[in-house]
Amino acid sequence: MAVAERLRDAFLAALVAAVLALPLIGFETIDTGGPLGIKTRFDYIAYSAIAVFFGRLGMRIAFDWRRRSREKSMQDEAATADRKELLSDLGRKADKWLMPALIAFAVILPMMPFASRTVVDLATVVLIYVMLGWGLNIVVGLAGLLDLGYVAFYAVGAYTYALLSMHFGFGFWSSLPLAGLLAATFGVILGFPVLRLRGDYLAIVTLGFGEIIRVILLNWQSVTGGPAGISGIQRPSFFGFPFSADPPEGTTAFHQLFDLEFASIHRIIFLYYVILALALVTNIFTMRIRKLPVGRAWEALREDEIACTALGINPTNTKLTAFAIGAMFGGFAGSFFATRQGFISPESFSFIESAVILAIVVLGGMGSQAGIVLAAAFLTLLPEVAREFALFRMLAFGAAMVLIMVWRPQGLLAHREPTMRLHPAGAKAGKGAP
Repeated sequence: MAVAERLRDAFLAALVAAVLALPLIGFETIDTGGPLGIKTRFDYIAYSAIAVFFGRLGMRIAFDWRRRSREKSMQDEAATADRKELLSDLGRKADKWLMPALIAFAVILPMMPFASRTVVDLATVVLIYVMLGWGLNIVVGLAGLLDLGYVAFYAVGAYTYALLSMHFGFGFWSSLPLAGLLAATFGVILGFPVLRLRGDYLAIVTLGFGEIIRVILLNWQSVTGGPAGISGIQRPSFFGFPFSADPPEGTTAFHQLFDLEFASIHRIIFLYYVILALALVTNIFTMRIRKLPVGRAWEALREDEIACTALGINPTNTKLTAFAIGAMFGGFAGSFFATRQGFISPESFSFIESAVILAIVVLGGMGSQAGIVLAAAFLTLLPEVAREFALFRMLAFGAAMVLIMVWRPQGLLAHREPTMRLHPAGAKAGKGAP
């Protein structure tokens, strides 16, 4: 009976997939030299239905197996508690031991034999998302505030540097603190209207804030350039030494300074180390502030806002500091993105970017710094690996996220414990009390 039920469920899922795939991939317009022609691709629909059938069947078998295992484990509460403690301990050990290994690998990556221009450039993109994930982790992972508009601060930082560079001649390093300060200001502006909101309502307001920023960038053409964006953004230099083959008169190029043969990859490697340094500063700052009173206030707010208020912690200031500091790091990342690209437009700061950054925080494990690194690498590299299958790239992306949430719903490296406890982990309340 169970086998028949599984087969029926898998068949229905395959049927729904075929119906949905029919208008999406079942037809393709082709150029016939006159009116557009239509080419049918029913074989793709069949492949999709077959894949969904076996995928759903496998998931049902796995779900049934997990349910039986869970029923057995629930009979032994001690085993369940040990398993949770093991997962938490794994997250703590990952942050302690995995992070140094990842940092060491990141430092020597450009020196590795396989470190081509493409590899270094792709690693730079991964580090941008790592930095954004660590910044959003302050708001979501530590303070427990769901933010769907984080890309707005990313955009503020990018446009701040672009406008300061074009109109006032500011360099990257002089614009970087200003971009972070302005993004933090916008974080406070967002924080005030949402002080009394929680959960879904907070998510809706932050989503609206992100869309407001995007619409302003689209329509304020005299300042932002509108849909055309801003091009010709100044690239960073190595303490005043440009990376160009023909430096301006009176200046020395980077390769001339170190008596090197000119190579365009020098600038790529320099940008890589710049974002690596910014990401490491973000990580160190987050780990340090987590142990300070404001960081402990964030964790208290995340666990229970009512109890947090009863303890005398001001939830208003706590929320505002979380939004402001998280937004500041988003502004830093946006400033780097602008100088790396040399061109920005509102299309680079759509809602999908906020969704990807939030997915990195959730999939990595809220509160886990090392988990965010792994999730950022996974979600950034997967679309690149599946680029050859352009038609199914987003399908593979979505399927991978679903599988992770099915098998690891708490994230790759779950570590959401408070920095301080009234009693040591594993100890019972009242143990050793007089």
